[in-house]
Amino acid sequence: MELKVRPRRLRSSEVLRKMVRETRMDPASLIYPLFVMDGENKVEAIDSLPGINRYTVDRMDEELERLLDAGVKNVMFFGIPEHKDEVGSGAYADDGIVQKALIRSKEQFPDIYRITDVCMCEYTSHGHCGVLCGEDVDNDKTLELLSKTALSHVKAGAQMVAPSDMMDGRIAAIRDCLDDNGHSDIPIMSYAVKFASAFYGPFRDAADSAPSFGDRKSYQMDFHNRREALKEALLDVEEGADIIMVKPAMSYLDLVREVHDNTDVPIATYSVSGEYAMVKAAALNGWIEEEKIMCEMATAAFRAGADIYITYFAKEIAKCIKEGRIG
Repeated sequence: MELKVRPRRLRSSEVLRKMVRETRMDPASLIYPLFVMDGENKVEAIDSLPGINRYTVDRMDEELERLLDAGVKNVMFFGIPEHKDEVGSGAYADDGIVQKALIRSKEQFPDIYRITDVCMCEYTSHGHCGVLCGEDVDNDKTLELLSKTALSHVKAGAQMVAPSDMMDGRIAAIRDCLDDNGHSDIPIMSYAVKFASAFYGPFRDAADSAPSFGDRKSYQMDFHNRREALKEALLDVEEGADIIMVKPAMSYLDLVREVHDNTDVPIATYSVSGEYAMVKAAALNGWIEEEKIMCEMATAAFRAGADIYITYFAKEIAKCIKEGRIG
C-alpha cells in the first residue's frame, strides 16, 4: 500500500517518541499539599489517603526533606488547629498553626517555596468557609477575615497565597489588603473555578473540615456549568489574581483547556484527595498499575493546558520525570 503519510513513523522508537513529545513536564511545576497540626512530636496517618500524614510542626521537617530529595520545592500548607470557633480565629492568629509552620520552614528549609491555602473551613467550629449569618455564609463579612488571614500568612513567611473559599470579591479584597500593607509583590493563586465536588471527601477527613450542617453549594460552583467557570476565572483575573486554578482536575480537564484558552495567566489544577484515594485503593487491590495511572493523569492535566499541578503524588511524579518515565 502506497501511503505517503504514516504517523507511526514517529512512534517507532523510544528516542524518537521522546523527541517529538508534545507535552513535557518538570518537577518545578509540581506543588505538594502538606497538612500541619497543633501538638508536639506527632505524625498521624490519614486512613482515606494512604501514604499521606498530618505532621506537627516539629515533625514536618522529615517530609520537607523527602520532598527536596525528590526535587519538589513547592509546598502548600494546610492547617489543622487544636481549637476552633465561630469566626475561625485560628486562621489569622499570629501564633496559628500555619503561621508557625511557615516560620519554621523558612528558617530550616529556605529552598522551599511556601504557599498557603487561605480559607476558614479548617478553623470554624461549623466547618463552613466563612462567617455565618443564621445558616448562610455572609460573603462580605468573610472578606475581612480572609484578608486578615492572607496578610498574617505573608507576615509569617508565605511567598504566595491561595484563597479557596469561593466568596465573591475575595481576590480584590486580599489584593488591596496585601498592597496596602507593603506586599504588592506577593502573588495570588486563586481557586477561581472550584466546584462543589464529591471528590473532596478524603481531604475533609484529613483537615477535619466537613461542614457540621448543610453543604457548600451556595458558594462552590455547580459542576454542571461551563460558562460560569469562565466567568469566575475572568472575574478573578480582573480583580488581580496572578494564577487561576481549576479544581478538581481529572473530571474537569475540559475547563482547564477552556480557562487556558481564554486567559493570559498561568493555569493550575488540583488533583484532589478523591482522585488520589481512588488510584491508591484500586492499586492496593491489584486492579491497576499505580505508577502508570499516576503518570497518565498528570500528563493529561498538562496536556489540557495546566502549567502547575497540585498533587499528593508530587514526590512520585518528580521521580518518574527525573528517571525519564514521564515528561
